[in-house]
Amino acid sequence: MHITNPVIYFEIPVTDLARAKKFYTAVFGFSFDEEVMDGYDMAFFPFNDSMSGITGALAKGDVYRPSKEGVILYFRTGGMQACLQKVLEQGGKILYPATVNEKYGFIVAEFEDSEGNRIALQQITTRGGQ
Repeated sequence: MHITNPVIYFEIPVTDLARAKKFYTAVFGFSFDEEVMDGYDMAFFPFNDSMSGITGALAKGDVYRPSKEGVILYFRTGGMQACLQKVLEQGGKILYPATVNEKYGFIVAEFEDSEGNRIALQQITTRGGQ
């Protein structure tokens, strides 16, 4: 079987679920549904089965450790500078400034969230050269 979209779900480790929800709501405008699963506190990002993309959760528990090392998760944005400004207003840090990739037609940036995770942003600008 050939799988074209192998990633279906993600979890972002947090130490303070309320603080993380406030951060992601302020930066992206997300609303969350909370639930305890297998003894872990989870706040689920919005998801619509009829749309493309994946979803995930903010996850708190003894196995979840925020980090700037390892996998980097990218969130799409339509307003890179406004999004980065909200990150700073919420106490986050810019780790990699907005950088244009003209060949592929996008802008990327990375920030540290309220919990100490490295998170990336991508904004499509045009269709690049491939």
